[in-house]
Amino acid sequence: MITILRTMALMAILVSALAHAQVTVVANTNQELMVSSPDPTLAANKRLVYDFWREVFEGGHMERAEKYLTESYIQHNPNVPTGRAAFVAFFSKFAKAKPIEAHIKAPLVTMTAEGDIVILSFVRENSDPKDNAHKYTTTWFDMFRIEGGKIAEHWDPATKQ
Repeated sequence: MITILRTMALMAILVSALAHAQVTVVANTNQELMVSSPDPTLAANKRLVYDFWREVFEGGHMERAEKYLTESYIQHNPNVPTGRAAFVAFFSKFAKAKPIEAHIKAPLVTMTAEGDIVILSFVRENSDPKDNAHKYTTTWFDMFRIEGGKIAEHWDPATKQ
């Protein structure tokens, strides 16, 4: 009887630990559905951000930045300067133009639009600080404000590097 009680207690502890474990963040494979909206303005805003991400950010086509960013583009990431010209100068150091993909390559979880704001949420995989051999997932976001059919402002959770 004691063995059964000990086994049951051990199982309860294991189940309790598993119930509190993180659920892995998973990308959504239907990106076209995320870009759509019954509201034509929201759909256009989503498409603008989606295409900017594919063409300029992931594709490295800095020559297309003028199509997507206002000249006075405001950057809230503390590692990237403000202004379209400054954005291009900064990312031109790292980005090399490559073929533009039909979909965003980064693991996109969701895309949300409300008014003039569009948010992209991505899966982000990090090393566990207690054990670098283990990984965990979390969510990263990029938020954009649209003004006059172009991206006027950007936020993300980046900290100074």
